[in-house]
Amino acid sequence: MPNIKRIILRNWILNSKLFDLVKKRKTTRIFDNRKVNPEDLFYCIKFAMQAPSGANRQPWRFMIIDDPLLRKELRHKCEEQEKMFHENVKAELKEWFRSKEIMWRKPHLTSAPSLLAIFSNQDMIYATESTWLAIGYILMAIEEKSLSTVTYTPPQPEGLRELFSSPENFRLETILPIGYSADPKQKEERQSTETLICRNGWEKN
Repeated sequence: MPNIKRIILRNWILNSKLFDLVKKRKTTRIFDNRKVNPEDLFYCIKFAMQAPSGANRQPWRFMIIDDPLLRKELRHKCEEQEKMFHENVKAELKEWFRSKEIMWRKPHLTSAPSLLAIFSNQDMIYATESTWLAIGYILMAIEEKSLSTVTYTPPQPEGLRELFSSPENFRLETILPIGYSADPKQKEERQSTETLICRNGWEKN
């Protein structure tokens, strides 16, 4: 790419409001007790529904979970899975979890003001890929509304089917605890653009 095009692209990115949102967004597991405006939550879902999907099948489904008893049971079942998962991971990953203070306990499943589960209809073409595109959209909408979240997928999501009463062809892709961040940690650093882009071949630039 000629230098002038690279400069134009860099300047466009630096002046992009969307890029400002992306750059600011970080994973949050600690929330304060302010409630989420239901209209903001519906806005985020509507935003996600504009994502592209294979054959325009729109395989995603969204479940708002606001029953305290259901949330308590969900956390209990997820923590059962997580405890077993953390006990059996390789030492390297276990050390990484420890360095990031990521434990098997998942308090954000009950402490976040709002909880949103997102499912994909596996009978549809490119269901998982399409649904994760929608999840990417919703992350930007959440940031736009000055809210925060973490994409949390239990180790064995199929083990929660009975809890959600979800049809067998719908797979849980992620659970989003949504609220206002009280997490003091900074956004994780990103790798440099130059190290992640090649051109016309793996070893070319």
